[in-house]
Amino acid sequence: MLRLALFACFATAKAYIWPEPQLDALELFRWEPDKSGLLGLIQPCNFFLPGGSSTGRSDVSDWIRTAYHDMATHNVTDGTGGMDASIRFAEEQARPEDVGDGFQNTVSSLIKHATRYISMADVLTVGAMVAIENCGGPELAFRGGRIDAVAPNKPGVPEPQQDLDSHISAFARQGFTKTDMIGLVACGHTFGGVQHAAFPDSVPELNDPNNTQSVSHFDSTFVTFDNNIATEYISGTTKNPLVVGLNDTTNSDKRIFASDGNATMQSFAKSADHFSLTCADLFARMFNTVPRGVQLTEVITPLPIKPDNLKFDLAIDGKTIDFSGQVRFWDPPANKTQKVRMLWDDRVNGTNNATLISSGVSPSGVRHTVAWYDTPLLTLQSSAGITNMRFVVDGKLEDQGGVGFAIQDDLIWSKSSCVYTNTSITSGRFEIAVRNTLNPTRVFLEQASKDNISRPIIVEFDLARVSPPAAKPVYNLWSAIVNNTFTAFTIGAEIDGVKVTRNDPRSVEGFASCTGLS
Repeated sequence: MLRLALFACFATAKAYIWPEPQLDALELFRWEPDKSGLLGLIQPCNFFLPGGSSTGRSDVSDWIRTAYHDMATHNVTDGTGGMDASIRFAEEQARPEDVGDGFQNTVSSLIKHATRYISMADVLTVGAMVAIENCGGPELAFRGGRIDAVAPNKPGVPEPQQDLDSHISAFARQGFTKTDMIGLVACGHTFGGVQHAAFPDSVPELNDPNNTQSVSHFDSTFVTFDNNIATEYISGTTKNPLVVGLNDTTNSDKRIFASDGNATMQSFAKSADHFSLTCADLFARMFNTVPRGVQLTEVITPLPIKPDNLKFDLAIDGKTIDFSGQVRFWDPPANKTQKVRMLWDDRVNGTNNATLISSGVSPSGVRHTVAWYDTPLLTLQSSAGITNMRFVVDGKLEDQGGVGFAIQDDLIWSKSSCVYTNTSITSGRFEIAVRNTLNPTRVFLEQASKDNISRPIIVEFDLARVSPPAAKPVYNLWSAIVNNTFTAFTIGAEIDGVKVTRNDPRSVEGFASCTGLS
């Protein structure tokens, strides 16, 4: 039987102890953007996916502008709007306040990364954060748990032709003071510029082969975070099109920057550090502006040690389990290979150990490095299994403050899963092993999908329990035949009305061939 589940991520304020599916996913996406492919779209910083590096545009500036426009519909009085991915709706993008194709470019590049645990709004937030940091900006504190809008928000993004009072009022509605407004505009405008196609009355055709989309940039280093937006403004050398543009009506930066007698901009011009610290605070506040009732997580920082890619496979005879995985160490000591042993507890009160194998150190995708260690392929007696791990690193015990790293071996893949190769329709048989200490009312496969407004959903396919003669000594089997064998499925069960899932996605393409469809 097929079921649909729609996921909204509600965060908690508890300490982050692995495993915690939502926080694990958010931590990985935020702190290892190389894995998701985000960095490939913003390295180098002048990269622009639709047209290359000679357009004068960049994905970096599009992503940051999109995040601000998504947030800028917020109303502190009624609690509506904010970072909720409403910018994905065509109705919002068609408004005069959202002119240009940068929003659709950003949405099409980023929101495909949304999952059951990572909302589209979280994806837009992380994309903008990583863009800022990758191109010289400050490292930003990240909280997750944003919830995606189900419809467009009310209009409210400031427009350049509006007067100063309108801008002050718009930022106040969003929750920012006049000083905040000056800072947030300056921080955002250290990247990007104004495109002729979107604002023909403000920016002329440039006829420049290195700037084919005629973008007049806010400062001379438009793909680098620095305080040139302020130094050039204060020195009178700025070419910012919203300060010295052809149409003074749309010179909104000039009005905003001068609204406190240039005091804020002078402070930014005098100190790059002050500018960076101010921007770190304002960007974080912008990203954390969410609709009323949305509870964000505590700040998510990288775990010092984190297991990853853990895999369990029950042998066909049910007597043993193959177990493998990796362990990530955050910011390891430079030029040193640590000696790492894994200790694990089993279900028969045994303690076991194995030496992990270093697979090298690599960049995390932001300003950090990670060291990876692989477990050897371990063959465990199914009756013993594994329940908890700890690590000894150069003689020091690492166990998350005494709780260890809890492992679940009660719902795992069986090697009796297989793919049919002798039929006209590609199909496969999934078989899931459930430890006989569990008594699930359902066991199911999970497939990621989207609903009609692009929110991540999970499609569930129920499995049937295999008749007793095929039962294993320690595990019972549940089975189903599916046609979509190239899709990765995760597995889950419902026990006492509560759903549990296991993060070990598989396609039956990785299993042996079945002998037939009967």
